[in-house]
Amino acid sequence: MLLSTIHRFLEFATINSLIPSEVLNLTETRNGSASLSNRPIKVAHLGKYYPPASGGIETHTQTLVQGQAALGADVRVVVVNHRDDKGKDVTFRKFRRTLTVNECDENVRVMRIGRVACLAKLDLAPGLINAIRIISKDPPDIWHLHTPNVTMMLAVASLPIVKPIVITHHSDIIRQRVLKHILSPLERMIYSRADCILATSSQYIEGSKLLQRFEKKVVSLPLGINLDQFKNPSPNAMACAEAFRTKYPGPIWLCVGRLIYYKGFDIAIRALADVPGNLLLIGTGPMKQELEILAEKCGVKNRVHWLGWASGDQLVGAYQAARALWFPSNARSEAFGLVQVEAMASRCPVINTAIPASGVSWVSPDEVSGITVPVNNHLAFANAANRLAMDDELYKKLSDEGYNRATEEFCYSKMAQRSLDVYSQIIKLTSES
Repeated sequence: MLLSTIHRFLEFATINSLIPSEVLNLTETRNGSASLSNRPIKVAHLGKYYPPASGGIETHTQTLVQGQAALGADVRVVVVNHRDDKGKDVTFRKFRRTLTVNECDENVRVMRIGRVACLAKLDLAPGLINAIRIISKDPPDIWHLHTPNVTMMLAVASLPIVKPIVITHHSDIIRQRVLKHILSPLERMIYSRADCILATSSQYIEGSKLLQRFEKKVVSLPLGINLDQFKNPSPNAMACAEAFRTKYPGPIWLCVGRLIYYKGFDIAIRALADVPGNLLLIGTGPMKQELEILAEKCGVKNRVHWLGWASGDQLVGAYQAARALWFPSNARSEAFGLVQVEAMASRCPVINTAIPASGVSWVSPDEVSGITVPVNNHLAFANAANRLAMDDELYKKLSDEGYNRATEEFCYSKMAQRSLDVYSQIIKLTSES
């Protein structure tokens, strides 16, 4: 049934003029503000969920829209509501309904569309198409779609009024092979309509068949975050760090992320068996019970600590207390790894993995801001951790160089301005055509 639905949507396909890559020169900013000749640029972001929902797409969406709004853009966001009427996160609960909620996040309008169910990662949100139609009555200058995002892609496919379109391609669909083949026609149609496709690194572009298909309209625009809270931790954050050091003696190792397959947290737990200290896991997800069983089998149950989801001072404090961030992701579903930037800005070295054709080891390069080891190799991971545990000089070198790299490469205001430059070029070219 899903396949037939997708094919019905294909009749709406329209192919916009390609924007040559040389026009989208992102080496320097040009206008320094988010305005057209007589008014602010209006942007509608079509996301997946929105914080406090956890996840890389969600975090990036919030960071980008707030950065654009700070530069003067008129920004709104449309997402599916991940919380029920009691405020509980029901992302992974198949038949839990949510309501439509309109709210503001500082200067950004956020519309969270209610869903009736979630099946095979497809949120059934009947009000989504109508919400986009309403926004289209006073159309934005740019629609910005964040993918992979099956629900929103289906909505966009059914509405040819959604244009011009910029897509941020966060990652390919990797593990869900059946879903990948079913959705390929939908992806190709949506990406054909796009005026520009933003990828998070040139390394990811090289390994993506989908992006290679549309290489003339693909541009690399690395992600960024607000570094301030990590570079300059508050007194409360430092108090949290001290509390962690007191409660968990020995080296503190940190993992941050959803408890899902491609994060590779099983490798972290196996590695801990050969490493001194305690492992703090910040995150929630469907694999928690499986990972708890593994920790018991590996004899490290009492040294693995499940902190749930944390943000603000507790998260910043964890980075300050940790000897290193462990980032053992094992698939190209992990395209970038923003938590690596958080760690680097906190002067916390990173141990990551050499995922082929992923930007992970570009974000934190080997022997620059951390140590890179082969994928799914817990012994290599343990060896890297032991090096950092015993070598204070190496620890300081990686801490300092990581801090410098985060500051120079991954500032959110630079990312926001570069995205607005892309928008301006698209608006200019579409108005001339």
